[in-house]
Amino acid sequence: MKMPSLSPTMVEGKIVKWFKKEGDPIEPGDVLCDIETDKAVVSFETDEEGTLAKILVDQTNDLVKIGTLIAVLAPEGEDWKTIEIPVDATCSPPSAPSVNVDGIAIAVTQPSSGIATSDIRKFGPSVRLLLQEYGLSADQIVKSGPRDVLLKGDVLNYIQSTGVKKVKKTAAAAKAAEPEAIPSTATYSDVDVSNMRRAIAKRLLQSKSGTAHSYATMDCCIDALLALRRKLKKDGIAVSLNDFVVKAVAMSLLDHPALNKVWRGAEAVVSPSVDVSVAVATPSGLITPIVRDADRLGVKEISNTIRELAGRAKINKLKPEEFEGGSFSISNLGMFGIREFTAVINPPQCGILAVGSGAPVLSKLLPCIN
Repeated sequence: MKMPSLSPTMVEGKIVKWFKKEGDPIEPGDVLCDIETDKAVVSFETDEEGTLAKILVDQTNDLVKIGTLIAVLAPEGEDWKTIEIPVDATCSPPSAPSVNVDGIAIAVTQPSSGIATSDIRKFGPSVRLLLQEYGLSADQIVKSGPRDVLLKGDVLNYIQSTGVKKVKKTAAAAKAAEPEAIPSTATYSDVDVSNMRRAIAKRLLQSKSGTAHSYATMDCCIDALLALRRKLKKDGIAVSLNDFVVKAVAMSLLDHPALNKVWRGAEAVVSPSVDVSVAVATPSGLITPIVRDADRLGVKEISNTIRELAGRAKINKLKPEEFEGGSFSISNLGMFGIREFTAVINPPQCGILAVGSGAPVLSKLLPCIN
């Protein structure tokens, strides 16, 4: 079994939890594990049958590329304990590369366990500086940070307990390094960035730098809407202002199909349905569950759909088809008191609506249109 591709933009994933252990029988439809993709945590269901003979990638903080062997399944009827592990599935580190410094070849030692050299970006600047100054490797030190992240305090404790001294540098090496001085009173908190947040940052940067954004802002009188919401509440129908916004956007997209387009290569094509993506904040990052065929739903149906999708999004239980796609997005920060903001288009969509908070104003300044 290899690391599957669970989203169109996924290139690597992280095993969050295994639901099966070695020796367990496997049937088609069984959930083997939860995998954190670039968008969400997705349950990986298998369509194979047999016995789980070996788990090759445990629940770690390491990212695994698509196609990497993560487990071995023994065919039904065979003794799973006698299954041989493929040679290419071994986890031994590659041979140490060498670099040439002033004509002298020096082998670069790779850590045999712990955080890989490629993941040094996870360390804070103070941690990197201490490791360099004392010639330490991250796998030597016990980590106490979230998700097994190495903190500055961990390094300082190790230095104090072992009495290790700073590595002496030659004049040339010292001049080449010249690290920026860090105030002795400065304190840092090293926080690991989730795979989802990295993907969000990458996608939004690509969208902002590669897509022409044009913004328009207007105020709307919502007196009649608030009155309708109060009336519905008295009748036992609880809906939010955002539910009305989703419905209004869906109906507007029917009248303005140019905004209900998605990019397909070099062309923008009209979506065959009005599928509104609604931004929802989760502990791992922002995700956009989709209200399918929103133009055909009533406000109460929209409310129920959003509530159900948002609830599962916050516990990482959305299926890929429930957040991938969509023809237009809505991002509402009004509940946080944000008056207005500029949102970034969610590719491959062509538009997004940013909704701010309401505020009382003089009727002469903003006359209501009934």
